[in-house]
Amino acid sequence: MKQRSLGAGGLTVSALGLGCMGMSDFYGSRDDAESIATIHVALDAGLDFLDTADMYGPHINEVLIGKAIQHRRDEVILATKFGIVRDPSNSQIRGVNCRPEYVRASCDASLKRLGVETIDLYYQHRVDPNTPIEETVGAMAELVTAGKVRYLGLSEASPETLRRAAAVHPIAALQTEFSLWTRDPAEEGNLAACRELGIGFVAYSPLGRGFLTGQITKFDDLEPDDYRRHSPRFQGANFQRNLDLLAKVQAIAARKNCTPSQLALAWVLAQGDDIVPIFGTKRRKYLAENLAALDLFLTADDLAEIDQVFPAGAISGRRYPDAVMPMVNC
Repeated sequence: MKQRSLGAGGLTVSALGLGCMGMSDFYGSRDDAESIATIHVALDAGLDFLDTADMYGPHINEVLIGKAIQHRRDEVILATKFGIVRDPSNSQIRGVNCRPEYVRASCDASLKRLGVETIDLYYQHRVDPNTPIEETVGAMAELVTAGKVRYLGLSEASPETLRRAAAVHPIAALQTEFSLWTRDPAEEGNLAACRELGIGFVAYSPLGRGFLTGQITKFDDLEPDDYRRHSPRFQGANFQRNLDLLAKVQAIAARKNCTPSQLALAWVLAQGDDIVPIFGTKRRKYLAENLAALDLFLTADDLAEIDQVFPAGAISGRRYPDAVMPMVNC
């Protein structure tokens, strides 16, 4: 398995990571046995970078990952997150809490659910507008000193927030949505700030929340409890316009003898050796397909053609519902 470095502190992970959120939440039905089997096949293939968070479920995704790796801990670079708080009576209502005491309590709770002594990469899931980033990262740095965490990360943080955080403690990675249909990090300076500061970049939803796979062709393909039913990009006229864009990508993939998923992942990988995409899947058959993207080489002409047919800004609809957008890029 090809490897990539995240940050300047020595954290090395597989060039593709596995996002485990959908195994427990947001994307329809669960099958824990298949999810655990998928994780084991990923580890067998050399994919060692697993991504979870305390808010997935909430909590049950960390428990699932803990079960999957309990006899294979030394094969895993384990990332989890804190900071998003879900209302126990209505999981659709969320807030952000990154006060130092919450950071410490969240870490201890995640360690227990995961069944591990140390978290390899601990992210602040969202920036808390009510808590200075210096206080949050200061508390996270204490976890490193205590041996509970190895490396620190932020998610959906602005360039200025990154600079302030990095002044307190080295930051290994910024995790932000990045794909053919979400170019914000390249356009808004997040990726440039990472390179300025020596921070690695972890691209979540590199397959456009599954849209770029070509498997979702109509709104009713989404299960009734699927989060994407509330996503602007999957609704109404936006959905059809985005399908029209995808058709052009599918045509390029056909000529390259690959799947749209593989093309989309290869595009993200080609944006820089400091970028690690974490695709989400809960099924072994899709895992194998996605891993094959590592062997797909895109020439400069390929990349130019992809950008021509699917340019930045062409996507229709915001990437989150209006109520959620204020939580990103703080």
